Amino acid sequence: MAAVALVQGASRGLGLEFCKHILSKKSEALIIATCRSPEKALQLKDLGERYPGKVTILKVDVTRENEIQQAAEIVKSKFGKIDLLINSSAMLLPSGKGETSLRDISFEGLVATLTTNTVGPLVMAKYFSPLLMNGSGGFGQQTADKSKQHSGIIVNMTAKVGSIGDNRLGGWYSYRMSKAALNMATRNLSIELGRGRAKVVCVSLHPGTVDTDLSRPYHKNVLKDRLFTTECSVQYLMNLIDNLSVDKTGKCFAWDGSEIPW
Repeated sequence: MAAVALVQGASRGLGLEFCKHILSKKSEALIIATCRSPEKALQLKDLGERYPGKVTILKVDVTRENEIQQAAEIVKSKFGKIDLLINSSAMLLPSGKGETSLRDISFEGLVATLTTNTVGPLVMAKYFSPLLMNGSGGFGQQTADKSKQHSGIIVNMTAKVGSIGDNRLGGWYSYRMSKAALNMATRNLSIELGRGRAKVVCVSLHPGTVDTDLSRPYHKNVLKDRLFTTECSVQYLMNLIDNLSVDKTGKCFAWDGSEIPW
């Protein structure tokens, strides 16, 4: 049975690159790619044309629970399972600029950022976890011990700035809070979805500083050898995903495999 990966936020950046990588490296894998506006996702459409029959594009705005629920029903009907869920979409702030001090925060900015970065991925897990429990463990590393085998994997894309233990500079209230809360969601999910016979591995992954629209305004402060292309970052991240097991669930890892403190 073909492995099925669902990439949420697949129209650009890391999400789009995850789709490209999986299709090119895993010949039998199928991709379900979700985004807010499929009609505008030209690169995603092109990818589907290059891999006929392997890419299903669905409209999902993670701030709308009904769209997530409808997508889950479609996936259940068509595939019956998924093996990997990557929650990739994120925003810094609606303005695209992080807060440098308390005076910069706004109620609207906080709510919008938390809704997209934290609430959306958690609601995705609510509706797609039953399909992950039906998975065949097509991603990650299995063990001979059946009690430690997994059926699926949830990857929540986090950021190092979401680490409370690593926070030494402050600022970026909305983004930091949203990723810290996402990390807590990952931890909670790992406990609940690790109890049953069909175990789902849940991790938060930090992609490094990647050359995307979200981080581009801040590249001047990044060393050249630590500014990754999407291709480079996803290669590192997929290496991590390919080696995930039940023993690693509930943790937060950086692109290089090092564990990030909560």
